[in-house]
Amino acid sequence: MTAITWQRRRATASRFWADFRSHRSALAGLGILLFFGLVAVFASVLADPAGLDVTKATAPAHAAPSADYWLGTDQNGRSVLTLLIHGTRVSLIVGLAATAIAIVIGTIVGIMAGFYGGWARSTLMGFTDWFLVIPFLPLAIVMATVLGASLLNIVIVIGVTSWPGTARLVCAQTLSVRERPYMERARALGGGDWHQMTRHILPNVMPLVLAHVVLTVSVAILSETTLSFLGLGDPTRPSWGYILDNAYGTGAMSNGEWWFVLPPGLCVVLVVLAFTLVGRALEVVLNPRLREGS
Repeated sequence: MTAITWQRRRATASRFWADFRSHRSALAGLGILLFFGLVAVFASVLADPAGLDVTKATAPAHAAPSADYWLGTDQNGRSVLTLLIHGTRVSLIVGLAATAIAIVIGTIVGIMAGFYGGWARSTLMGFTDWFLVIPFLPLAIVMATVLGASLLNIVIVIGVTSWPGTARLVCAQTLSVRERPYMERARALGGGDWHQMTRHILPNVMPLVLAHVVLTVSVAILSETTLSFLGLGDPTRPSWGYILDNAYGTGAMSNGEWWFVLPPGLCVVLVVLAFTLVGRALEVVLNPRLREGS
């Protein structure tokens, strides 16, 4: 029985990969993500962390790109390339961690609202709509200001403010799954609420959640960049938004110091684009209706 199960899983994985790789744009996005992922993992090998310390910077401030400093230096004489490499790790960690929080909250709220219906659905979806109505940026700024500037607080702020879209999606899918025949059989056989939600509903909503995860990561990275650019990020852990904030604060944009502005901006654009391409492809592959329409 175990051998048959694993054989089916391998066949499913093979079909999934065949469908996914038919989207060339998704493969390009996956390649970009693998590149940035490797940079994040080996950041300490690619660039000495000591280069982040302002007190150890010996290069002239605002130096143009050279053989010693490929992307020039910042206002403190630190290598922009070193900041960029270590900023990759921070930006990806914040994006993935905040997305995990948002997905967990959104999935729990969505399943409970769709499964129980009635007053529970009205209450939970009303709470979700309240979060959707409030503009994200002002709410995130207020929360970040109250909690303080730290990497953990930024993760919490983005995660807590990014779950409503997932909750809406999961609730709609749960309502559809709840009416299927096997759910009636599960109830007739005495399956409790927990059993039905974890063994029947959750596996059926996970494909859509997985596709939504990839899209949510891009939003989380943009949110972190925005908050850091506004000076609400962790000053001890440089991210791409932190670099852009320093560039703006020191007048790099008006002084023509492109090496201080363009690289972090391009990194943000490339990573967000890559996650979007992969997420759209996953959405088509995992959703039979979209696959038939395309």
